[in-house]
Amino acid sequence: MFQDLDATLKALLRDPAAPEFLRDADVSFDTPDKDYKPAQATVNLFLHEVTENRTLRDEARVLERAGSGYRARLPSLRVDCTYLTTAWSSRTAGMRAAEEHRLLGLALVWLSRFPVIDERFLQGTLQTPPQPYPLPAVVAQTREGQAMGHFWSALGVPPRPAFALTVTITVDPFDQVEEFAAVQGVQVRTASPQYPALAGRVLDHTLAPVPGATVTVTETGDQVTSGRDGGFAVEGLGFGAYHLRVQAAGHPDRQVPVNYAAEAQIHDVVLPGH
Repeated sequence: MFQDLDATLKALLRDPAAPEFLRDADVSFDTPDKDYKPAQATVNLFLHEVTENRTLRDEARVLERAGSGYRARLPSLRVDCTYLTTAWSSRTAGMRAAEEHRLLGLALVWLSRFPVIDERFLQGTLQTPPQPYPLPAVVAQTREGQAMGHFWSALGVPPRPAFALTVTITVDPFDQVEEFAAVQGVQVRTASPQYPALAGRVLDHTLAPVPGATVTVTETGDQVTSGRDGGFAVEGLGFGAYHLRVQAAGHPDRQVPVNYAAEAQIHDVVLPGH
């Protein structure tokens, strides 16, 4: 993941449209500590901070089309990857500072041209599968109050000019996926508050209607037979909790609890498959 982001930034700096001096410089991702001494002009991108971007956090599940149905998964993480960008020269004295400053300035201007990294630069897992969101890049913006003195002290080198480059990538740490069938149609059924009835339809495991099924209210013994569309209705019951026992030829018996109320009169029963 991070190595693919490194390769992406390297491809961006090596683009044929980039300034020649910048394009010809080496690109390194090593830690720029006291032992770091590149043999040629080098742009160093040191990945030193990885944090979740909570501003871009989305708590909603992601719903995607999958064949004839849908699948839902937990949302992706948006992760900020912050690089410390420095320039290094193998020259000495004033010539070294001049080359480093020139190289750092070219890198700053070139990277600032890409507030969103073009897809043509994406490498590895950032390209396949495609990132669900564009990759924003923020150049030369550090957090308020962030001091670099302690940073350079920790690396054991004198402070030097640098700027931050933050790229936001998308990470999917969750592999739990739920699949749902697509809605084939919408059926509206009504109930009467004046003449209530415990009603519903008997369906098989494919949601096809099951005619001729026997539906029995176990608590009262009331019994009806489902019609051609699988529909049934038991009248004269008081509101309350019941159990419906459904028997149909060629199907296993099914008993389901129902809470029959004025606002909950319709209760479908789906028979299990063989």
